[in-house]
Amino acid sequence: MYSLAPFIVLLPLLGFLINGLFGRLFKNDNKESIVGGIGTLAVASSFGIALLIFIEMLGMPVEERKHIVTLFTWISAGTFSVNVAYQVDQLSILMTLIITGVGSLIHLYSIGYMHGDAGFWRFFTYLNLFIFAMLNLVLADNYLLMFLGWEGVGLCSYLLIGFWYDRNFEKGTTGDAAKKAFIVNRIGDFGFLLAMFLIFNTFGSLTYETVFAQASGFSVGDNLMFWITILMFLGATGKSAQIPLYVWLPDAMAGPTPVSALIHAATMVTAGIYMVARSSILFALAPSTMEIVAVVGLFTAFFAGTIGLVQNDIKKVLAYSTVSQLGYMFLAVGVGAFSAGLFHVMTHAFFKALLFLGSGAVIHAMHDEQDIQKMGGLQKYMPWTFRTFAIGSFAIAGFPLLSGFFSKDEILWKAFADGAPWMWVIAVLAAGVTAFYMFRLVSLTFLGKERFDHHHVHPHEAPKTMLIPLIVLAVFSIIGGYVGIPHVLGGHNYFEEFLEPVFAEANTKMMLPMHDSPMLEVGLMLASVAIGLLGIFAGWKIFTQKPEIADKTAKKFSGVHKLLWNKYFVDETYDAVIVNPIKQTSEKFLWKVFDVKIIDNTLNYSAKFVEATSNIFRRIQTGVVQSYALFFVAGILLIIGFLIVR
Repeated sequence: MYSLAPFIVLLPLLGFLINGLFGRLFKNDNKESIVGGIGTLAVASSFGIALLIFIEMLGMPVEERKHIVTLFTWISAGTFSVNVAYQVDQLSILMTLIITGVGSLIHLYSIGYMHGDAGFWRFFTYLNLFIFAMLNLVLADNYLLMFLGWEGVGLCSYLLIGFWYDRNFEKGTTGDAAKKAFIVNRIGDFGFLLAMFLIFNTFGSLTYETVFAQASGFSVGDNLMFWITILMFLGATGKSAQIPLYVWLPDAMAGPTPVSALIHAATMVTAGIYMVARSSILFALAPSTMEIVAVVGLFTAFFAGTIGLVQNDIKKVLAYSTVSQLGYMFLAVGVGAFSAGLFHVMTHAFFKALLFLGSGAVIHAMHDEQDIQKMGGLQKYMPWTFRTFAIGSFAIAGFPLLSGFFSKDEILWKAFADGAPWMWVIAVLAAGVTAFYMFRLVSLTFLGKERFDHHHVHPHEAPKTMLIPLIVLAVFSIIGGYVGIPHVLGGHNYFEEFLEPVFAEANTKMMLPMHDSPMLEVGLMLASVAIGLLGIFAGWKIFTQKPEIADKTAKKFSGVHKLLWNKYFVDETYDAVIVNPIKQTSEKFLWKVFDVKIIDNTLNYSAKFVEATSNIFRRIQTGVVQSYALFFVAGILLIIGFLIVR
């Protein structure tokens, strides 16, 4: 089965080529069913192959589960050689199952959501290309092929965020939001590129096996490892939307809702987490970088969560929630709990994709309205959407025995045990904030009184192609965490056991302390559950029964509310400190002085000089043969005279 691994990557590429080349040529009567069917089948087939490989892997001894399938030599120059080769192991197959599984559901949902759109075939073309790039990223056996996928998902996100290029979005167009995502990601990608240069200069290769084998000989705290990993983390902050490069992700809501689900749930934003986890041995050798990763993740989780408290755009709330949850994942990998971080990647893929697709069903039913202040009471019109959305909200809030409870609790425990108690305090406060704003969202959208215009809006349940993915994701949001039940609850963490061989070398280098204090773990678990339940209750109570409390609080703390409403003025600060000075310098100096006065004038005066000298020499060209003969004779006499004098 391992030999079929390349087909996991090639099938979405085939779907991209078929829809891209022939999608617009299909007859209008069945164009959407053909295009949507091809796009969905391509990704679902990849999922099927990945599932077969995963099942075969489970039946093999641990030491035989890793295979590398080489297709061909990509680049060979001197001592530098890179293959197009795919590494199939526990980590890559896990990410592949998440990407193709959730991705195929999003493709199916898109058939209903994008019905009637003029760019239907183009949308599925971009989706398949996105999946192809993401699969290259996670299955690559070397950093250069990973970087190809890394840049590929950046390009596809630009195309998908700006898909409705003729629509306005807040301060500009969807194209502006797409450009923002593209440019901000290039900043992080430059750091990743520098890290690859350092890796090749240090190890003489970009292949994982070679790099990691040589890295094992380095000592913990090596200065070179610090610079390699900190540059890699800079790339991760861009792709996975962490402070200070998180600003692109909320604006990415300009794209169609399936794009938001695909980018923010299972694929692109988890690329940074995957890169850190794949390079665990390098990060284990750089404890200073690990501390930076943990602290940045922790403060991103709390920072983004507080912004989500006051947002009214249904997708913006979920966007800041995504930034916050990604912070939890970085907190986990930063304290050395790589398996815990990836566990949350998986559960987050289930409930966040569910929430985004549920919000898309709401927007679809409300005729593109996204302001939750103009909704309310949708429960009776959209019962299935409400049920599934509520399950996703309970899961992300860490409600006991749902998927988010197990993964978030493991991160909180690792933050306390392997990090520091103060990290647990901030992380659990962020968890309470998450529970509150999610049930503020549920209450204002589905519960309470109806606040929409019945003359223009007629809410209705989504079609089956949109409902089926919601139901499937709701089921996994409930049961997805049972592969990682902690020992303290009498379970077995199969998820951690499955990934343990991948991180064995890193765990040896970090030498994390052993913690055997079940009473403390249970106590911390109960405390986090209590805070989460308090947030759930407060969000429901205030925004369904006591909305005046929210209004009074906003007026009483108007300064704080204004700060949160304006997202801490981070975008405005970036504009004032970075964007506008670059624009002013570009316009007033580079354009009006350097370009116009120096470059243009240099070219213009060069042309004028040639024209002036040409006018002089042109007078020699009289067209009279006798004059030419006279010049020839004069020239001959001059040459003879010169030779005689010499």
